Amino acid sequence: MHRATLIQRVSRSDKEFHFKNWVGERLDGAGFQHDSVGRNAYPHFTLVHHPEGYEVKGLRWPGREANYDSNSRVPTGMHNGRRIFYVFGRYPADTDDAEYPVVDLVLCHGDFLNADHTYVNKNKSFRGFGSYGDLLVRDRKMYVAPTPFALTSGTTGQATLITPAGPAIDGRLEQVGELVRVETEQMVVGYTFDLRANRLTTLLPTRPLARSTASPPTASRAWVAAP
Repeated sequence: MHRATLIQRVSRSDKEFHFKNWVGERLDGAGFQHDSVGRNAYPHFTLVHHPEGYEVKGLRWPGREANYDSNSRVPTGMHNGRRIFYVFGRYPADTDDAEYPVVDLVLCHGDFLNADHTYVNKNKSFRGFGSYGDLLVRDRKMYVAPTPFALTSGTTGQATLITPAGPAIDGRLEQVGELVRVETEQMVVGYTFDLRANRLTTLLPTRPLARSTASPPTASRAWVAAP
């Protein structure tokens, strides 16, 4: 960003992966060997020599920034034994240019979005719907999660790293804040859908979850490049 390295759009139909390509080039430039596991796989990048992965989310600016859609994937800070970071980058919305800058960027540990590592999404289906009983209904979930731009202040126009609270990071970064998110007392454990009334009903546990009442708030730290 400081060197004004631009995002390059391959074609006008490329509405999603141009920023992902920009992130991949930054990993290459930093000398990190990585596997790019495909456009629809999770996470988008996994490091070869470090147990870490990166999921990339490009956002038009100005535009939708309070939340983002995650198809069949709940955000989390741990996946297959790897720490997961989410790379949120915003770029100009109204431009016809093939190259454009990154307006701001947040590299965010997944636990800041969702600290639960236990849930694994599985898309299910059943057959028997419709007047002839041969229609298939697919339960393919779409999760809508808040972005760090909505959860924080002071990140507009900046490059910010959000990590779990812990030992200080080296002097190349300066801590600029502490962030705390409080876990809910009752986490939804299921839902039902009434096809006749088109009504969705969530299921809550009969009593608050022990992990929520016993666990302290989830604390994170925000960092920027030191001057």
